[in-house]
Amino acid sequence: MSHEEFMRKALDLAVKGMGFVSPNPMVGAVIVRDGRIIGQGWHKQYGGLHAERNAFADCDIRNIDCTGADMYVTLEPCCHHGKQPPCTDAVISHGIKRAFIGSADPNPLVAGKGVSILREHGIEVAENVLREECDSINGIFFHYITTGLPYVTMKYAMTMDGKIACHTGLSKWITGEEARKHVQHERLRHSAIMVGIGTVLADDPMLTCRIDGGRDPVRIICDSRLSTPLESNIVKTAGTVPTIIATAAATGRESAYEEAGCRIIQCGNESTGRVDLARLMKLLAEMKIDSILLEGGAALNWSALEAGIVTSVQAYIAPKLFGGSGAPSPVGGIGIDSPDNAFVLEEPVIRHFGNDIMIESRVRYVHRNS
Repeated sequence: MSHEEFMRKALDLAVKGMGFVSPNPMVGAVIVRDGRIIGQGWHKQYGGLHAERNAFADCDIRNIDCTGADMYVTLEPCCHHGKQPPCTDAVISHGIKRAFIGSADPNPLVAGKGVSILREHGIEVAENVLREECDSINGIFFHYITTGLPYVTMKYAMTMDGKIACHTGLSKWITGEEARKHVQHERLRHSAIMVGIGTVLADDPMLTCRIDGGRDPVRIICDSRLSTPLESNIVKTAGTVPTIIATAAATGRESAYEEAGCRIIQCGNESTGRVDLARLMKLLAEMKIDSILLEGGAALNWSALEAGIVTSVQAYIAPKLFGGSGAPSPVGGIGIDSPDNAFVLEEPVIRHFGNDIMIESRVRYVHRNS
């Protein structure tokens, strides 16, 4: 096998940690001697052993000596004490001869220091092996660690004429089963899911991850006036699924929600009387929520874009036409006043799910006059 093939094996291992390691990155590692994998591991859960130490543990269980072996790891080994000791110490103590690394770690506690320490101890290091592929699995981590804010994905499903519901309000189902199944994986990949009070009142959703063995995202409801029904699915299940309700100001009704298991965050914008989304993102980041899947309606989508919190957009497009001048589109609000002031989407990636397609693009915020 080639260096790239061993690194792809490490990548396959890394993504097994999706949904369970945040706000840490997904990392995989394999140990190789004489062209054969003798140990492998991945970061399985937040607070648990890192990929490198799990790979060494795999060797230890089978009494395999790693001295003189090569290690392939998708991210630069850490060199600081966190919930686990430095992985550089483990690599050095196990006698690894060569280390092949995919991504550089942007964490200022690591950022090239891990590589330097390995080289100082006589370990040959090759960097940037399949770096683009290794970087791609940890876009959320890179954003969170460099900005200190959650990575926000605005997701919606629409018809080819740009409708997210019929003029009657009915919207189930726009896309097919394959696309809807992929959304569940996105709920697993993101730490939290956020909607507005309008979605709660219209759909009474659960907002859980329907994957066997999966993990439910933290549910965040933007509800400026705290009008979420106490009998809603969200409130009734708040004791088992972490639930946050963001409000604009105290209402005197908070205790009933807190008794049900909800956490109330007050972060209003005094000028609008609504939830301050930018401030909310800072508060959520302090709670170690590194990513949010925004599944709100047109009003919340516009507010999120206006607040500058959206990192990327996922548009699932079904080969259907709804028509109707009053049928809703994905983004509401007042809208922009000129094409020159549009929110620009770039780096599009297109995927197919049955008859549906999904276009994912990053948001590039440019100077706007509106």
